[in-house]
Amino acid sequence: MGRRRQSVTIKHVAADAGVSLQTVSRVINNEPNVRPAMKAKVQASIEKLGYVPSIAAQRMSGSRSYLILAINDRDRTIADWKARDGRDWVDQMLLGGMLTAAELGYRMIFELVDTHSDHVERELGAAIAALQPDGVIVTPPHSENAQITGLLAESGIPFARIGSKEAGPGIAMTMGDELLAGKATDHLIELGHTRIGFISGPAEYSLTSWRVDGWREAMANAEFDCDGLLEPGDFGFESGLAAARALLDGDIRPTAIIASSDQMALATLEAAKERGLNVPKDLSVISFDNTPIVRFSNPPLTALDQPISATAARAVELLIDAKKNGHPSEPVVLEGELVVRGSTARVAAGARA
Repeated sequence: MGRRRQSVTIKHVAADAGVSLQTVSRVINNEPNVRPAMKAKVQASIEKLGYVPSIAAQRMSGSRSYLILAINDRDRTIADWKARDGRDWVDQMLLGGMLTAAELGYRMIFELVDTHSDHVERELGAAIAALQPDGVIVTPPHSENAQITGLLAESGIPFARIGSKEAGPGIAMTMGDELLAGKATDHLIELGHTRIGFISGPAEYSLTSWRVDGWREAMANAEFDCDGLLEPGDFGFESGLAAARALLDGDIRPTAIIASSDQMALATLEAAKERGLNVPKDLSVISFDNTPIVRFSNPPLTALDQPISATAARAVELLIDAKKNGHPSEPVVLEGELVVRGSTARVAAGARA
């Protein structure tokens, strides 16, 4: 039987570089007051020996845990996973957050928390006690749950509130929902549409009202009426179908509809098909999210691409930096873009108001 290969430790690195264990520790933890030449020497030994610093060792060397905790809504996340319908919020968050954390010598851990649970404080408290993270990323609707943000503030752990711009503890971050809704509306107005319907999301999300505000403002700027053109949804397909049917069967049918999620936009395509309407000839449709599935719909959906990955990455950077420099006093906004595909077109001449 061959001998088991001995793992490389910090002692091996120190011996190879001819420096103290403390010097190697300072280099690994990216601490100040290490001369560039000394840092390069230690890093050369690390690469030569193939040494991988363990988080456990890093945690023992100081007050940091080198962990960032991201929490997401349990019920909605599990429902999305089970549906397997192409929603990729979690994927994008992990992409941006995990890669950025790794680049900075950290790890990002993902947990699901039930917003509506009577035990949310115990649930989140247990996760914090077990992991002792250096920062927490809170996503909607957790980001505006006073019980959750209050617990995090009381614990003294830096945290980022994605999907929140209210004053309060933590780093407020948004993806420019109001601006994006206005951008979508302006695009349709430029195509000659005057009757632009809007399907909103659930009231528990502040971004729902922001998107409606962006649509209303763009319509008002063009001096177009919004009456009878707003229907509520819950981000799901069935709610989108009901909302789209209500809009298309109204007294004055819209020539375009903006839906607050890809699933509701896909439902709008279905409602249009039921009524013999051609998209985009008879009805233009724009969606929020821009998940992979919208590229394969018929026609492919014009969509508002939310910078989920970039927002999670920026949240990690701000949380790691928070101990040294605090956090921004104003909400951090990372605005997405409109991706034009085949579901929008110039309004037919006969359909103009």
